Amino acid sequence: MCETGATTGVIEELTRFADDDRAIEGLPIRLVIALVVGVATMSVMLNMLSGAQGLVVSELDVRPSPDVVQPGEQEIELTVVDDDGDPVEGATAIVTDGSAEIDGVATATSGADGTATVTVEPRTRANQETGTLTVKLKPPSEGRFVDRRANTEILVVSE
Repeated sequence: MCETGATTGVIEELTRFADDDRAIEGLPIRLVIALVVGVATMSVMLNMLSGAQGLVVSELDVRPSPDVVQPGEQEIELTVVDDDGDPVEGATAIVTDGSAEIDGVATATSGADGTATVTVEPRTRANQETGTLTVKLKPPSEGRFVDRRANTEILVVSE
């Protein structure tokens, strides 16, 4: 008889809960205050984190000149720029094989005007009329720069 009474009590409680349409009014006031304060605090913290990251990190890119070359020894000027197109001093430009080839790796560090000059002797591979050289950047250590995206490639065109 005790079990039947307890079961009946639970069923009555569930029925009363299901019929209650007060929504948040049925919650204790302390729980409601904690929920509102918690959500507001989390919103402020997330806004601070996302705002700080946007201010301190700038993506680097390179502007090669010329950006289209022929096989043979070439001097290429690489201008390292930030998101706004401003020159970046102290970045290391690294030119490597892409679908075209060079002997080894060519590196240079950008000066105050953001330019670095490399000398390469590109060549296309057998049975290819065109190829590319890849340029990677190592950001300067004192700035808040990154190089996550692919940079402009140098096109090598056979005669």
